[in-house]
Amino acid sequence: MFPYDEASWSVVDGAMFMGWGGSLPGFATFIAVVICIAVLVIGQRSETAKAKSFDK
Repeated sequence: MFPYDEASWSVVDGAMFMGWGGSLPGFATFIAVVICIAVLVIGQRSETAKAKSFDK
């Protein structure tokens, strides 16, 4: 069911998703940042190793 009296998106005045107002959005953002940093670090190590093989 729509959480308002009128079933129209024009009455929605803010964010509407589960977890709003709690710690879930911040926690999910933190997890995403950690994953992005891990991918960047692993990718940099891989590319550095490949570049060193061409220097020889």
